Amino acid sequence: MLHFIAHTLEDSAARDEAPAGVTEAEALDAYSAIVTSVADRLAPSVTSLRVAQRLRGGRRAEGAGSGVIITPDGFALTSAHVIQRADGGTASFADGREFPFQVVGSDPLSDLAVIRITASDLAPAELGDADRLRVGQLVVAIGNPLGFAGSVTAGVVSALGRSLPTRAGSAGRIVENVIQTDAALNPGNSGGALADSRGRVVGINTAVAGIGLGLAVPINRTTARILAALMREGRFRRAYLGIAGGRRPLPPRLAQTLRRRAGVEVVEVVDGSPAAGAGLRRGDVIVELASEPVEGVGDLQRLMAAELIGRPVAVRVLRGGETVNLSVTPSELAS
Repeated sequence: MLHFIAHTLEDSAARDEAPAGVTEAEALDAYSAIVTSVADRLAPSVTSLRVAQRLRGGRRAEGAGSGVIITPDGFALTSAHVIQRADGGTASFADGREFPFQVVGSDPLSDLAVIRITASDLAPAELGDADRLRVGQLVVAIGNPLGFAGSVTAGVVSALGRSLPTRAGSAGRIVENVIQTDAALNPGNSGGALADSRGRVVGINTAVAGIGLGLAVPINRTTARILAALMREGRFRRAYLGIAGGRRPLPPRLAQTLRRRAGVEVVEVVDGSPAAGAGLRRGDVIVELASEPVEGVGDLQRLMAAELIGRPVAVRVLRGGETVNLSVTPSELAS
């Protein structure tokens, strides 16, 4: 069931470069051929989701979104907000087939969810690695909004490393390395595929950032861990320190000594949290956690995995120009 994760992150072949002297008409024909090829390849793997959502007071409402098939026996990816407050719904395909589905697991803090469709002969998409994307690279957004025969838009990666704020109850988190693209996202496209020119899914479309802009949660090694946990346990457990902070560049001499350019400055410590118990203070700059370098909030969030819950780990901070070694025991983040 989890074989797809190892398969998705294999090294890809070098990208082809257009030969010199290509005419504008030939370039447009090549562009159209790529978009058409990606659409043909992924259309059977993208499904339209109709979701019955539970509202306050016992009322129910119907929502819609898209999903991406990742195994022949019905596992599919979508956005967590698409299936929020829902146990299941109906998945429709471009060939007219419809099947019921159930929610397997959801992680609102990454806006990713896994569902299981009651079918056994589905066409899985190939997952790629978003960490290999470059700004300006061609991408194709494919959804299946409202049961239409697929919605296809194309554009380029307009920015990488964007951040997306998410929340689950009282817990908040920033999804790092979100893909920004100018491929237009239509209503109902959330949960659909963002693919590269070879038809490999590199992101799950999650939100409209503005006119002509869209965002997608990347498919990479970090999110592969989340997906594996959702398929296996129905949830993704995160460790919790109890701080708020931001990236802070280090002075050149200190950066050379520590062999890193920045750390995470602590701007708030939650009372009664593991960080408070460990003696972390406002103004400390975290440069290492569990023997791993920390240069930004993304590094810290990546390290806050289930393996650290309840386990004392070393944390190295800069305080008053000196390095201080502390020990912190992360608790589990409640969602």
